[in-house]
Amino acid sequence: MPLHPQTVAFLKVMEANAALAEPDIEAMRAITSANPERGDGPALTEVTDGVVGDVPVRTYRPADGVLPALVYFHGGGWSIGDLNSADPMCRRLADEAGCVVISAGYRLAPEHPFPAAVEDACAVTADVVRRADHHGVRPEAVAVGGDSAGANLATVAARIARDDGIALVHQLLMCPNADSGLDSPSFAEFGVGYGLSAATMAWFLGHYIGSADRSDPRIAPLRAGDLSGMPPATVLTAEYDILRDEGEEYARALEAAGVPVELRRYDGMIHNFMTLPEVFDDAAVARAWAVSRLRQAFGEEER
Repeated sequence: MPLHPQTVAFLKVMEANAALAEPDIEAMRAITSANPERGDGPALTEVTDGVVGDVPVRTYRPADGVLPALVYFHGGGWSIGDLNSADPMCRRLADEAGCVVISAGYRLAPEHPFPAAVEDACAVTADVVRRADHHGVRPEAVAVGGDSAGANLATVAARIARDDGIALVHQLLMCPNADSGLDSPSFAEFGVGYGLSAATMAWFLGHYIGSADRSDPRIAPLRAGDLSGMPPATVLTAEYDILRDEGEEYARALEAAGVPVELRRYDGMIHNFMTLPEVFDDAAVARAWAVSRLRQAFGEEER
C-alpha cells in the first residue's frame, strides 16, 4: 500500500532536519537518547537501575510480587541507543503485559565491536533465569525481545540459551536485523528516503562487525544452521523498511525449523515505527499485538 500519511509527514521532518552529511556517532547517540517522539511511558510501581556483572540494567516492575519477565535489548545499529532511549517502550511493555522488564545497556560499537554486545545480552539473559529469585521473576516465564539491532541480540541470545540448556518462553522481534548480506530486495528498494538508509545500515554493521566474519550466525541469525528448539516467536515488520525481507525470511526459517511463529507486516510503515507512538498510531496497534503474544507466552489471561 502507499506510505501512510503519518509516515510521509515524519519523513519530511527527517529530511528537513538532516544536518549531518556523514553519520556522527556522538551526535546520533545524543539525539537518540533524548528522542521526544518516543513519549514518556507510564509511571510504574518500581523502576531501578543496577548491574548484571558489568552490564548496566534498568528493571521495570508494574506490580509487587513474583512476575513473568521480559529481557529487552534496545535498537540503534549496535552503536547508538541506551537505557534512556528504551525507557518509554519498556515502561509500556511492563505496564501492559504485566511483567517485569529488564532492559540491558549492552556495550556499543565501535568502542566495543562484536562479540561484546552478544556476550552482554547472553549474560543478562542467563542471569535473569538462573537468579530469578534475585530479580523477583518466575524462572519458567522469561522471554527476550528487542527492536532492530536489539531484536538481533534477542534472537541470538535465545539461540545460545537453547544451546546452554536455558529455557525461554518467547522471543519478541520487532523489525529485526537478521542477516548481514545487505542485498535483499527491500534493502535495494527502500535504501534511500525511508528513514533507515542502506548507507547508514552498512555503516552501523561495519562498526559492529569490525574484523569478524560477517557470516557468523551470532551476527546474522538467518545463517544459523539449526533453529530447531528455539522459543516461540513474534515477528513484526514494516512495509517500507530495508530490513523487512530479512526479518520475514527469518520468521519463515524459524517456522521451517518447527518453531511456532506469528508474523505481521504493518503496511505503510517504516523501520522501528512501533517505538515512536508520538508519531505513528500504528505503534500502539503493533504494541497491543506484541503484548497479547507476551501474555499468552506467560500463560496469563489477556486484559
